[in-house]
Amino acid sequence: MRGTEAEAMSRRRALQHAMEDVDNQVALLRAKVAGVDKSKAELALAQVDFDRAAKLVVSNDTPRSEYDRRQAILLAARADVVAALADVRQTRASLGLPPEPEGQDPGQVPPDLNQTFSSVLQAQAALIQSAAQLGVIHSFDEGPSHMVEAFEKEGDVNTTFDRLAADAPDIKQAEAKLEVAKRDLDQAELDLRYCDVLAEIDGVITRRNVNPGDNIQVGQSLMAIRSLDEIWVDANFKETQLGDLRIGQPVDLYVDMYGDRQVFKGRISGFTEGTGSTLALLPAENATGNFIKVVQRLPVRIDLENYDPDKSPLFVGTSVVPYVLFKEPPTGPDAGKFLQTSAPEPTANPPGAKK
Repeated sequence: MRGTEAEAMSRRRALQHAMEDVDNQVALLRAKVAGVDKSKAELALAQVDFDRAAKLVVSNDTPRSEYDRRQAILLAARADVVAALADVRQTRASLGLPPEPEGQDPGQVPPDLNQTFSSVLQAQAALIQSAAQLGVIHSFDEGPSHMVEAFEKEGDVNTTFDRLAADAPDIKQAEAKLEVAKRDLDQAELDLRYCDVLAEIDGVITRRNVNPGDNIQVGQSLMAIRSLDEIWVDANFKETQLGDLRIGQPVDLYVDMYGDRQVFKGRISGFTEGTGSTLALLPAENATGNFIKVVQRLPVRIDLENYDPDKSPLFVGTSVVPYVLFKEPPTGPDAGKFLQTSAPEPTANPPGAKK
């Protein structure tokens, strides 16, 4: 008898689930109809914006790019309306309703659809058969809802109900809602991470142009970040001092902020292809025709070796006194040359410390 009760309880649950499934599909249909209305409203707004842009682009009051953008929005809105209508038709067809109701709201369905739907009637027939084995007589005239209520009152299935409560539709629906809530939480956490702007390098903030509460625009410069690790020294040597300098020669660097107590080790890594005066924003020109020979200075790049920013950091713009040990053999890439033949690894706009 326990097996019969379990079977009857299972079929009662199947009938109840079938009615709830129809109700859910009806609710989904109405939600999709609301989505169609929203898509139509967005299409109307997109059409108005496009028509306005079409008039203004003729008089060059609106750029062509804005016209193309609004046209793309209009086409996308039309596609959304078509897709939403197709979705509504498909949902109506799954409910056994005509896809295109004549003169009616697409969201309107028969009020007793959850009592007359094919899957509900099939589950009702199975429940009638199981209830008959328990001595409970039902007929199709009672209706599925009344049958479920009567079966619970007339059939002694409390013990079976407790055992099968974990598989009840409400539990399954709650578990589904929990999964949806978890996905919403994951999406919210992802959106929250988008609020953080991550820098490409580690360093310190300089030239901050923004304060809490300011409104910013796309492309606005907010601050500059200076790396503490990827730095070098640009030493401006006289052109008469370059005869013995080569790439790879070791250099001792004395920084004014540390005096003679701290010596930084470096290596010549390259020469700038031009003097400071010629590479200036406004190069000096002698328009009088007179010529006076002036010794020029040429920037020489010196890379730091075994540099520890946590121990003795170097800051941009500090004065450095370099001593090139030109009598020692050069080392490293392109050692002993004037020109670099191998490009260094690209960096994310590293700042340079100038003398």
